[in-house]
Order: sequence, then C-alpha cells, then structure tokens
Amino acid sequence: MRILSTAVLSCALVISHAAVADINEDLQNICTIVKNNDKGEIRKKLKKIKDEYRFRLGDVYDGVACDGKSLIRWAMENGANDVGAFMVKQMSKSDLSKPEADGLTIQQWAEANGHIGSEIGQELIARLN
Repeated sequence: MRILSTAVLSCALVISHAAVADINEDLQNICTIVKNNDKGEIRKKLKKIKDEYRFRLGDVYDGVACDGKSLIRWAMENGANDVGAFMVKQMSKSDLSKPEADGLTIQQWAEANGHIGSEIGQELIARLN
C-alpha cells in the first residue's frame, strides 16, 4: 500500500509540473501580444488557457510580468487600449482592486503615472464603480 501511495504521489507531481510548464509556454508571448494591442490574439490565448487549464485571467495575472509590470500596467504604458480595456472587463473587481507587487492597486498606479485618463483607465474606473 505504501508503494502505491508513493507512486500515485509521484505521478501527481509529474502531472502538475507538466501543467505548469505547458501554461508557462502558452503565456510566453503574452507581453508581445499586449504591446501590439492584438485583441484577437489575446482572446485566443485566454480562451486556450481557460479551456485547457481551467484558469481565468485573474488566476494567472499575478504570475505574469512584462518588463516588471503587470499586464494592465503594460497595456497602459504601451497605449494598448483595446487589449487593456478587454483585460479589465475580464477580471473581477476584487482582482482589479488588489495591490500589486509595489503595494499600489492598478488604479493608484494609473493615477500616479498619468494613465487614469486613458481608455483603459476610464474602463477601470467604470468597472470598479
């Protein structure tokens, strides 16, 4: 029985490691997609992640950084209004309200960096209210 438990645990670890490797591969070029404001491609990418891994954008958002910035901040900095507004709509209010690595929420960061007036910033305010 002990051998069987060890074998099952080992298989579970291999499967979960493989899933993490696969999702990392699927997320690999997401920064380029956001920077290029390619809404069609971001939709495809997020649909694949949802269908294959059962993750939503909010589940993977904290683990993705583009030049040290979160995806929505990256979209704001690059004027990727279509993609940024789309991502805001896809995330829950609680995910959008959480402080990021620097302790600021997306809204606080956008206000401090002059992005709150952008299309993405306005979509963010509308979503949070």
